[in-house]
Amino acid sequence: MLKIKNLHASVEDKGILRGINLEVNPGEIHAIMGPNGSGKSTLASVIAGKEEYEVTEGEIIFEGEDINELDAEERAHKGVFLSFQYPVEIPGVSVTNFMKTAINETRKAKGLDDMPANEMLKMIREKSELLEIDRKFLSRSLNEGFSGGEKKRNEIFQMAMLEPKLAILDETDSGLDIDALRIVANGVNKLKTKDNAVIVITHYQRLLDYIVPDYVHVLHQGKIVKSGSKELAHELEEKGYDWVKEEVNV
Repeated sequence: MLKIKNLHASVEDKGILRGINLEVNPGEIHAIMGPNGSGKSTLASVIAGKEEYEVTEGEIIFEGEDINELDAEERAHKGVFLSFQYPVEIPGVSVTNFMKTAINETRKAKGLDDMPANEMLKMIREKSELLEIDRKFLSRSLNEGFSGGEKKRNEIFQMAMLEPKLAILDETDSGLDIDALRIVANGVNKLKTKDNAVIVITHYQRLLDYIVPDYVHVLHQGKIVKSGSKELAHELEEKGYDWVKEEVNV
């Protein structure tokens, strides 16, 4: 599904990614871990096509197509979803109306008509029940006055509605208490299928108790320096990132 080959990327002429190689197949969950400044969020942003990041070398192949030249919106229409660390507030636009617009824009990009209103309402009802989202929540302005947990739950709701092929969750556990973390992780697990894939970016092993990865990759100074099973996350929790840095520098 996703193949990244020798990816180098910079922001404001500062090199951040220095040769990333990664392959993600349908049905897999990959966790990207690493200390602050290692390039985790940059990697997420570059895959999603955020314009402030410049790819200086390498390839991003999504479903057999090189997507380096596609903008973020085009990548989203092809099925790449990025949840943000800090979701923006949009006063006056309800969660429901935002989702209707997003879905119909994606359909338009595929040459389809708008989704009929009764189908849209049915889908909203099914997905909100799946994620235990209160109906009142859907009529609120997008992210306005939302708690950290509500913002993250809303992003998982967006993911449920858009049904992306590849979901990238950038520090979804940031600022969540244990109950919110459980609800968000439960939503991700319910949406997982053999045909889609998830990349989870996190500092901490605790999220991976709820979203169990098939593979864990450790980023250090813009490179993947270690990969392994979910047990690698437990090792990091015990030994810290200095252990990996020492191994790299040996």
